[in-house]
Amino acid sequence: MNKLPPLKIGTAYHGNRMLHHARQDLEDMVSYGMNLVVHMLSHTDLNRHKTKMKEMFALSEELGMEVWVDCWGLSGPPGDVSHFLAYHPESHMVYSNGDLAPVHACLKDPALLEFIKGWVDTVASCGGKTVFWDEPHMPSKMIDGKKIYACCCPRCKKAFEEKYGHPMPELATPETDEFGTDSIIEYLREVTDYAASKGLKNATCIMPQTMTPQELEGLFKLPNLDNIGTDPYWSPVPGASPNPDVYKYVYEKTRVIVELCEKYGKELNLWIKAYGIAAGTEDDIVLATLAAYNAGARTIISWSYYGGESNDYASANPLASWSRTRDAARLIRDKETIRIAKECEKTMPSVYDV
Repeated sequence: MNKLPPLKIGTAYHGNRMLHHARQDLEDMVSYGMNLVVHMLSHTDLNRHKTKMKEMFALSEELGMEVWVDCWGLSGPPGDVSHFLAYHPESHMVYSNGDLAPVHACLKDPALLEFIKGWVDTVASCGGKTVFWDEPHMPSKMIDGKKIYACCCPRCKKAFEEKYGHPMPELATPETDEFGTDSIIEYLREVTDYAASKGLKNATCIMPQTMTPQELEGLFKLPNLDNIGTDPYWSPVPGASPNPDVYKYVYEKTRVIVELCEKYGKELNLWIKAYGIAAGTEDDIVLATLAAYNAGARTIISWSYYGGESNDYASANPLASWSRTRDAARLIRDKETIRIAKECEKTMPSVYDV
């Protein structure tokens, strides 16, 4: 029999901290074959909901769901703006033209690393099992048609000059892109090593436009990064032109990660867009989920529960988006059951075969 890892289907759950309501929502997920949930543990949760999150993790596991804990907004987007920067204003990223990056903390900052390690301690004490390092990236912006990049704080400037032998340029170059990628990898090495020392597994997701396949390979060499994925959202930001062939786009982006995971022996996570869905296009969720499954993804997660209803970026019809997300989960769960059944019949044919 073809030994593939178990199929995991899940969704991101946030916007609610009331356990009686969470039970209803989690049972809804389970009824459609979902067995993984991604919970946020934001700075606000650290201050206000730590006990509730511990109980929510336990409730999720009671219902048979694997729990991932998302570092939502701790160092800046994705997620909330970084509350950490209110305590450490010196830790801001800086753009190459000298502008302060208002909501991003420098990944090389020692104070940030100390804060993140304290957050990992909280995850462990709350019963978390897997840390999800959500979309680490280096921000950039276009000004007068020129790409301005971060981080160019004094610490990063010094590290860049020591590595390349000359000062950081004002505009982005292949060297600055490489330096930014290396900064992400160095950050993930530090935090994943620490999480592993606390008995936790580590997963991350990298946006397709953030790194080339060659740059991604550096992540796959991190010893304590267990699961690596991507989120091929066919219309990634409001106002962006949607990809005309959702199935093809998601399939091809998934294959890139699948092949790297097979090469380096890593697990894979693949994210499906289930928020900000325009009315009448909810079937795209099913097409994308099927594409990811057929391309070889074994952990498929949607962002987010109920069409993102709790957020300003909610789908136009959250119920319709969630309905199709559930249909997609059931579809690939049924396909997986049939696949396993066929493999079983190869080794032990049915007595009803003629």
